Amino acid sequence: MAEEKIGEVVKFFAKPSVAAVKITEGELQVQDTIKIFGHTTDVTQVIDSMEVNNQKVDKAVAGDYIGIKVADRVRPGDEVFKVIP
Repeated sequence: MAEEKIGEVVKFFAKPSVAAVKITEGELQVQDTIKIFGHTTDVTQVIDSMEVNNQKVDKAVAGDYIGIKVADRVRPGDEVFKVIP
């Protein structure tokens, strides 16, 4: 499966297990599969929901800062890739 870089993690909130992600290129939609990869991070998951400014959205584009629930700990600087089936 191909992957295309779409952004990077800017912050991680441990209690709700949410990653703040800056979308740098392309677009991301609910139900897309993403891979978050870094020095000690390798998480692949489907996006169930995402928020921009605490509002649920179905789609995010370059320049947006989104919040997404993640299955495992991620770190600032980790790269976010969209998995292309």
